[in-house]
Amino acid sequence: MRLKRWESPRKEGRNDKGRGGSARKRQLKKQRQMLRNKLKEAQKAEKNQNNQQKREGIFTFPLFLGFPQTKIKTYASITLNISGRCF
Repeated sequence: MRLKRWESPRKEGRNDKGRGGSARKRQLKKQRQMLRNKLKEAQKAEKNQNNQQKREGIFTFPLFLGFPQTKIKTYASITLNISGRCF
């Protein structure tokens, strides 16, 4: 007995456009999009958390505190890490 055209076992993943199935195709597309968005948000949250942990060990030291104010025309600051590295 031959298979009917709608009973094809190879339908998904191949050229599946044609009669019917467009609603299911939209559902799958939306599902993949939502999963991608959730993955992006999770990565952003993880990256943000890592950045906050790095910032806890960093402080800003203003340069103008050590100089008389009469000689200062512009204010500048450098960022120092607790370990002593300058960025």
